[in-house]
Amino acid sequence: MNVDELTFYDQLLNYHNVLFLCHRNSDPDAISSAYALAEAFGGTVGVADQCGRVASMLVDQLDIDVVYEPDPSDYDFTVVVDTSTRSQLNDIEPSDYGVLDHHAVSQLLTDARFYLHRPTSSAAEIVVDVLKCMNAPIRERVALALMTGIITDTGHFKHATSGAFRAIADLIDLGGVSYSEALDLLAGTPQNVSMRVAVFESANHASILTFDDWILATSEVDSFGAAAATAITNIGADLSFVGMERDGILKVSSRAKRDAVRCGINLGKIMSTVGAEYDGSGGGHAGAAGMEVIGDAKSVLGRCIEESCAVLKGVSRN
Repeated sequence: MNVDELTFYDQLLNYHNVLFLCHRNSDPDAISSAYALAEAFGGTVGVADQCGRVASMLVDQLDIDVVYEPDPSDYDFTVVVDTSTRSQLNDIEPSDYGVLDHHAVSQLLTDARFYLHRPTSSAAEIVVDVLKCMNAPIRERVALALMTGIITDTGHFKHATSGAFRAIADLIDLGGVSYSEALDLLAGTPQNVSMRVAVFESANHASILTFDDWILATSEVDSFGAAAATAITNIGADLSFVGMERDGILKVSSRAKRDAVRCGINLGKIMSTVGAEYDGSGGGHAGAAGMEVIGDAKSVLGRCIEESCAVLKGVSRN
């Protein structure tokens, strides 16, 4: 059952011990959304395995209590936050759960007791609307967390919708924080030398395809696939697909420039389609998505290129 913010609020009032569960390798959008909901309703922030680099900094700086690899049976109810596929939860399988998510394609909705789902540019924007609906006070730390979630998930507003800017304005007005405070917090994230090396190597080994006036790139890395995909688009590719194989599972991260999205590319749908073909799953946003499959990297990445070219065939950016 898809619900609005008020019904979501009313439904959660029926439970007293709620787990707000984030996907593995949680990002700031997931952590900040779960944290804000846990503060508003009372509850626990859970992460399927660990936090990513920036989210870990956020947890440390804002002193957020997080339970890693929680057991949903220890709680009355679970709300799965900012998560579009079951594989992102590892082996955690909540039986009675709700969903708050913003991805265009979400595979968790079918079995959810209720869900609040809108294709916004960040989950934090939806959470801001929930808090406003509740007339809940927004503490400074919560506002700062949600602001960083919006900034990072929109790529510092490169992929933002008007709702992202409205949410930022609400957080400034209601939470008493400034935009510069969020930027200062993010600037304190330690640089990872291994990630920078992986990014350089992925660009160096990238395969480039020109299709009409579009540039599509694929590459393979041992780690930091998402960062590599972002970097490859930043240096010139319109679309990038980066594969990373680990423990027999191929993880693919993809990124698209705004022109490609404007001309019909939806990486979330491409990842979902190709993922299903290779006994896996995928999803995400139009401009940023990922999947996990079982298959040969060259074959899988080639299918991603084929699907992309089918969309872009005959389409000019002008």
